[in-house]
Amino acid sequence: MKKFIVLKHITFVIFMAFFISACNNETKSADVNEPNSKTHPAQIPSQSQQPKNPNAIKVDARGGTLGDQISQQQIAAERQKRLKHLNTGGLQWTTFDKIANEKGNKGNKKYMVDVYTEWCGWCKVMDKKTFTDPDIQAYLRENFHIVKFDAEQKEAVRFKDKEYNYVKGGRKGINKLAVELLGNRMSYPTLVYLDENLNKITASPGYKKPDQLMAELKAIVKK
Repeated sequence: MKKFIVLKHITFVIFMAFFISACNNETKSADVNEPNSKTHPAQIPSQSQQPKNPNAIKVDARGGTLGDQISQQQIAAERQKRLKHLNTGGLQWTTFDKIANEKGNKGNKKYMVDVYTEWCGWCKVMDKKTFTDPDIQAYLRENFHIVKFDAEQKEAVRFKDKEYNYVKGGRKGINKLAVELLGNRMSYPTLVYLDENLNKITASPGYKKPDQLMAELKAIVKK
């Protein structure tokens, strides 16, 4: 009888041990399968979901801020556009930067500056109908240095040992040299006449037909 009781007790202990072991294994399995909220990838915000720092400066692979790179690209594109204007009408136009690098006034001539903008319709008409006139071209070549100047150019320009920069405002902003040459009368096209030493003689706004321009040129030469 005593042996039966002992055997029954041992059987009970073995059963409880097996039961406890099985419960522990289930718990461990559940721990492995359950996502950890602290480390699960789904709980980590993506780059686009992370809060943005309004003061952060974006930098591209080439160095410098993205804003700087965009500005440089715009300046480069505008420079290419200006280069196309230097052959207007088959004439050889120059720029203020080229004049700044020259030594003296070759031929001791006066200067005619065509102040234009890319959006100016009458500027384009004058390029096609006035500056292509053979008599106008011959007279300009003999008596003037001819300069093309975009009033809205963003790139700094040198004139008489001074640098003029672009400023925002108005329709598309303006280069300060245009303001100085036109005397705050921002009208396009405007022809600005300078003497042999780059001093301003006068500014003549508006579109001009070949005969009108010829009369004006002859009057300037006599001054």
